[in-house]
Amino acid sequence: MAKVLATFQDPHRAEQAVDALEKAGFSDQQISLVAKDHRQGGRGDNLADGTAWGAGIGAGAGLLASAGLLAIPGIGPILAAGPLAAALTGATVGGLTGAFVDWGVPEQEGKHLEKEVEEGRAVVLVDAAQKAEKAEEILRRFGQEVQTLH
Repeated sequence: MAKVLATFQDPHRAEQAVDALEKAGFSDQQISLVAKDHRQGGRGDNLADGTAWGAGIGAGAGLLASAGLLAIPGIGPILAAGPLAAALTGATVGGLTGAFVDWGVPEQEGKHLEKEVEEGRAVVLVDAAQKAEKAEEILRRFGQEVQTLH
């Protein structure tokens, strides 16, 4: 099963990509998003609370409305949504890298993605099954770096 991942300099672009993926028929169970919490003081309940993310693109529905705030040792507060968020809940061993690896990302790439999040970039991961090309196309429109894992 193909998994497609993308990194984003701008978390708003990540939101737009998630919105486009949902409109293209990808379910909340196929899309994960993780990013450092950029809101003032790292406070808030979800991405769509209007404090920083979700403004202006109608991100109140679907995956983004379910995003939650988690504290990851060594990184601090992050916002996470989708299956990866569930893997992160209660993760003590391996932290963010461990969750990426559990999701099927090679360990070295997982470490790279953790560093991306730590440095303030957002990561979107899609369990694309037979629609990997469609997921790639959508993520390339919004993302900085896109790759497919088989």
